[in-house]
Amino acid sequence: MGDWICVISLLIVILRFFKAENDSTCEMYGSPEVSLLSKEGDFIIGGRTFILEFHLHKCKTLLFPLFFRINLREFRFVQTMIFAVEEINNSSELLPNVSVGYRIFDSCGSTLPSTRAAMGLMNGEENTWSKNCSSVHAVIGASESSSTIAMQQIFGVFQIPMISHFATCACLSNRKEYPFFFRTIPSDYYQSRALAKLVKHFGWTWVGAVRSDNDYGNNGMATFIEAANQEGICVEYSEAISRTGSRENVERVVRVIRGGTASVLVAFLAQGEMDVLLEEVLMQNLTGLQWVGSESWITANYLAKKRYAGILTGSLGFAIRKAKISGLLDFLLKVNPSQDPQSNLLREFWETTFGCSFRSSTPGTKSCSGFERLQDANNAFTDVSELRISNCVYKAVYAVAHALHSLLKCGPSGDSVSHSCILKDNSEQRQVKLQKVNFTLQSGEQVYFDDNGDPAATYELVNWQRNHAGDVVFTTVGKYDASQPNWNQFTMNKVKITWAAESWEKPLSVCSENCLPGFRQAIIKGKPICCFSCVPCAGGEINSAECSQCPSEFWSNVKHSKCVPKLIEFLSYGETMGALLTAFSLCGASLTLVVLCVFFRFRHTPLVKASNSELSFLLLFSLTLCFLCSLAFIGQPTAWSCMLRHTAFGVAFALCISCILAKTITVVMAFKAKRPANMFPQCSAPLQRTSVIGCTLIQVFICVIWLAFAPPFPHKNIVYANEKIILECFLGSPLAFWVVMAYIGFLALLCFILAFLGRKLPDNFNEAKFITFSMLIFSAVWLTFIPAYVSSPGKFTVAVEIFAILASSFGLLFCIFAPKCYILLLKPERNTKKHLMGRNQSRTQ
Repeated sequence: MGDWICVISLLIVILRFFKAENDSTCEMYGSPEVSLLSKEGDFIIGGRTFILEFHLHKCKTLLFPLFFRINLREFRFVQTMIFAVEEINNSSELLPNVSVGYRIFDSCGSTLPSTRAAMGLMNGEENTWSKNCSSVHAVIGASESSSTIAMQQIFGVFQIPMISHFATCACLSNRKEYPFFFRTIPSDYYQSRALAKLVKHFGWTWVGAVRSDNDYGNNGMATFIEAANQEGICVEYSEAISRTGSRENVERVVRVIRGGTASVLVAFLAQGEMDVLLEEVLMQNLTGLQWVGSESWITANYLAKKRYAGILTGSLGFAIRKAKISGLLDFLLKVNPSQDPQSNLLREFWETTFGCSFRSSTPGTKSCSGFERLQDANNAFTDVSELRISNCVYKAVYAVAHALHSLLKCGPSGDSVSHSCILKDNSEQRQVKLQKVNFTLQSGEQVYFDDNGDPAATYELVNWQRNHAGDVVFTTVGKYDASQPNWNQFTMNKVKITWAAESWEKPLSVCSENCLPGFRQAIIKGKPICCFSCVPCAGGEINSAECSQCPSEFWSNVKHSKCVPKLIEFLSYGETMGALLTAFSLCGASLTLVVLCVFFRFRHTPLVKASNSELSFLLLFSLTLCFLCSLAFIGQPTAWSCMLRHTAFGVAFALCISCILAKTITVVMAFKAKRPANMFPQCSAPLQRTSVIGCTLIQVFICVIWLAFAPPFPHKNIVYANEKIILECFLGSPLAFWVVMAYIGFLALLCFILAFLGRKLPDNFNEAKFITFSMLIFSAVWLTFIPAYVSSPGKFTVAVEIFAILASSFGLLFCIFAPKCYILLLKPERNTKKHLMGRNQSRTQ
C-alpha cells in the first residue's frame, strides 16, 4: 500500500511541475530540494519541513529588479523557528531528553519552487517510525497561500499535517480539501469581514479594490466584496496584479486607480505584489488615497520607510496581535556567519545587512570582516517591536512539539528518564495529532485549533502615524474579535486617527453625496446602488436611504427629518367657529327662557290660555333643551359626550315635535267644531300628556337600544386628512342614527299635514298657519342637512349638525312664539277673549 502512495505522490509532483506557472526561476545556492539551514536530532520537526520564501533576490521575475534581495523579515521568521527549537531542546518538560532538528527550504515565493521544495522534504532519510516513503511528520510553512496549497496537495496524500504561520486564504479551512492543514494565523474569512465593517464604520460606501492574483488575494477579495455588499458598500473597481506579471498590467491597474472616483483603496495584497504596486504608484505620482490594507503588509516595517511614507501614512488595516518573545532579541543578535562557515545564506544575510562583501574582488564594495555588530543594524531582522507573524511562527513550532509529545510516553509514570521516551503505540502510525493540541505559552497566550484547523480570530486595527521624530509608527486604534457577538466584534480605541496625506479630516468616499433633508435616494439605472439621485419625499415620509412612512399617528416635519405627532383637530370652544356656535346656542336658550318668562307673566290672559299654556310651557322647555344639546357637540369627544350627543338631540327634538303635534291637533279640533258652544273644545289634559309622553318614549326606546348594542364612541380619523388626526364620534350604528332622524322627520311631517289642514282658520287666531311655516322651515333645514352632513370634512361635519339644530330650533321659536309675544308685549288690546273669538268680517257676511 505504501508503494502505491509513493507512486501517487510522484504523479502529483510531476503534474504540479507541468501545471505550475512558469512565472519565475530560482537561481539558488543549490536546487530547491536542498535545505539551506539544517540541524540533526533524534527527531526532525519543523526543520526539514519549514519552508519560507526569504530568498527573493534570486527569483528573477519580469518586474522590478530592485526587490531581488534577501527578505530580512522572512529571515527573522527562520531564526524565530530555530530559537523555538532550541528552547524546546533545552526544556525538561516538553520532549524531555529528545533532541529536535530542522531543515529549512526556500520556496522562493512561487508555486513551482514550492513543489520542488516539498519534493526535497519527501526525499529525507527514512525514519524508524515508519517504513513509508517519507520521513516527514509535520510541515511548518509556507508564508503564502498559493505555495501552501501546492505543498498541502502533496503532503495531504501522505496524511502529513501542515501548519502555517502566514497562509490566510479562507479556502484552506475546507476540511474536505485540506483535512491535515492547520495554521496559527486567522483565516481571511474573518479578516475580510472585519475590513468590510471597518469601511462601513467610517462611512465609506464607495471604494476601490486591488488584490494579489493568487489564492490569497482572489479568495480574500471575494469574501470582502460579499461582506461589503451586505454592509451596503459598493466596490468601484477590483483589479488584480501579480509580482510575476507584465509591467503593462501594473501600469494599467494604477491608471484605473487614478481614474476612479473612490478615495479609499482596499489593498488585499501579499508583500510581493505590494512592492510592485508601490513602485508604479511612485512612478505615476499617485497620492491622496486612503489605503486600507490586509495583515500581509499593514505592519511591514520596510514599507514604513521614507520611500513610501508619503504614500502610506494614514493607512488603516487589521494586523495580528503583537506579542513579546522573551530572549528572541538576544538570540537574533548572536547570528553570525561564523556559526556555519559553509552557509552561503548566512554570508549573504551579513552582506545585505552591512552593505559589504566577503568577496574581496567585488569592485566598489567594502569587505566584510564578520565582526560587525548586529546591535548597530536597524532593519527588519533586528526589529522585534512588532512581533506578530514571528509569534505565529513561534506558536507553530510549539504546536508541533506538543503534538509530538502527546505521542510519546516518557519513563515510568511520566517521569523524565534519560532516553526513556518511546511511542505510546508501537504500530506504524506516524500522523501527528495537531487537532487536539491545547497549551499555553509562557506569555500566557493559549494556543488551540477549531474544527477547521484555525485559531481564534482576533485582530488589532493599526494606523500609520508619525511620532515626534518624524518616523512612521503603527498605532493600535481599535480591535476586532470574531468570538464576540456581532454587535461588539469591532471596537475603536479613544485614539486620534491620522488619515491619508496626514490630514486630520476623515476622507469622504461616496459615489453620491447624501441627500438633503426631505429627499430620498433613487437608484440610477445601470449604476451601483451607492450611486443615486435625490428625489423629494412625499408628505408623511422622512428621508433615509429610502423615504420611510411615519407611523399612522405621526407626520413628517417641514424638513422631513423626523416624525412628529399629527395635529389634533376637533371643534373646540376656543376657535372662532366653535365660539360662535356656542354663543348662538346660549343665545337661543336664553331667548327661549325669556319667552317662557313672558308666557308665565301673562299666563292668565286669554291669548296664553287659548294657546294651551301647559303645552306651550312644555314646548318652550323642550326648545331650551334643543338649544343646549348642541353644546354637547363642541369640545374633544369623549365616551360620554359621544353617547350624549345624538341621544339628547333625538329625545329633545322628539319631545319638541310631540308638543307641537299635540298643539296642532288641539287647534285643528277646536276650530273644526260645528257648534258655537264647542268653539273652544278642550281635549282632556291627560290625553295631551299621554300623546306627548307616548311619542317621546318611542324615541327614548330607540335611543336605549342604540346605546345598548352599538353606542357611539370616540374615533381618531386618520384617513380623511393625512397631516392631522380628526377626533370625532363614530356613530356605532349608522342605522340607529338614521332611524332617530327618520322618527323626528315622521313627527314633523305629521305636524305639517295637520297644520296644513288648518291653514284657513280665522285670521285672528290662526296658530295652524304659524305651525305650518315652522314645519316648512324645520323640514327645509333638515333636508338640506343630509347632503351637507355627508359631504362635510372633519370638524365641519359637527358644525353642520350644530347649525341644523340651531336653525331648526330658532325657526320653531320664532314662527310659533314671535306673533304671540308681539301681541302680549306690544298689542295688549288684542289680548282679549272677544278679539280672539271674532270672525273675519267678510266671512261673517
